[in-house]
Amino acid sequence: MHALKALDAFARLGTVWAAAEELGVTRSAVSHRLAMLEEILGFEVLERSGKGIVLTPRAGRYAQDVHKSLTLLTNALEDSTHTEIDGVLRISSTAGFASMWLCNHIGSFHAEYPNLHVEITSSPVLDDVSARNIDLFIAFGDGNWPKHSLKHLYDVEFLPLCSPMLLNIRGGLIAPADVLRFPLLHLRRWDDWSRWLAMSGVEFPMRSAGTTFSDLMLVQTAAIAGQGIMMGDEVTCAGALAAGQLVSPFTNKIKSTGGYYLVSDRKKKPTPAVMAFTRWLESLIAQVAESKRSRS
Repeated sequence: MHALKALDAFARLGTVWAAAEELGVTRSAVSHRLAMLEEILGFEVLERSGKGIVLTPRAGRYAQDVHKSLTLLTNALEDSTHTEIDGVLRISSTAGFASMWLCNHIGSFHAEYPNLHVEITSSPVLDDVSARNIDLFIAFGDGNWPKHSLKHLYDVEFLPLCSPMLLNIRGGLIAPADVLRFPLLHLRRWDDWSRWLAMSGVEFPMRSAGTTFSDLMLVQTAAIAGQGIMMGDEVTCAGALAAGQLVSPFTNKIKSTGGYYLVSDRKKKPTPAVMAFTRWLESLIAQVAESKRSRS
């Protein structure tokens, strides 16, 4: 087991010294455990690459299976003691996801882990994962965080959403071009609207009447109040859609250039609290995705 943990740490962190730091042992101990693993497996685990060492292709594939197995063992232990997990879990999320989705579900996490104190902060920068005192980030981007461990949550597909009160005024919303009868609500940039209109065969006006917001929650609040039409997604805006506060007048969707990811510092060993929240969030997102498939 010590050898397998050394392999897993080396595969994730990329260096012997980083693996040793995570495991709390010396570098020579990590090297010894990897050498011992080679004898047990009967194939080479490490090979030279420039001035350093890397896993052989076969060892790399084996390390992926080892990581899955170690995760299963950890989860099994957690399942038997999860209510005893305590301490503080610090989470940073994009402002929109935090206020429109996470805050509507966090109570179920607390019900499972009543002894764990959760601190949630929001960041105005969608792909910011720089804060050192944060255990987990819920970030929006293209997945390019090279110094971090990532878990992909879901890709975003945008479509127009509006208050039901707009459906039957100013001639209604029958064809895609009809959205131009109303103010278009934006999150910082206009590219999502321009891409959706282009896909629908509608020319994007150079000076479209509308409002730009810094936070997706502000965009949704304005849309619910009938102040215009927003470009939103069916996961983040699920609460407003379920409550009938928002409707989607058209079914055409565009895929965003980014997605939501759960991001953590690769050098930090995942704590029981981090693993518990990761499993809870992934399970909840999977339920939402399954609900979307059943409706379509």
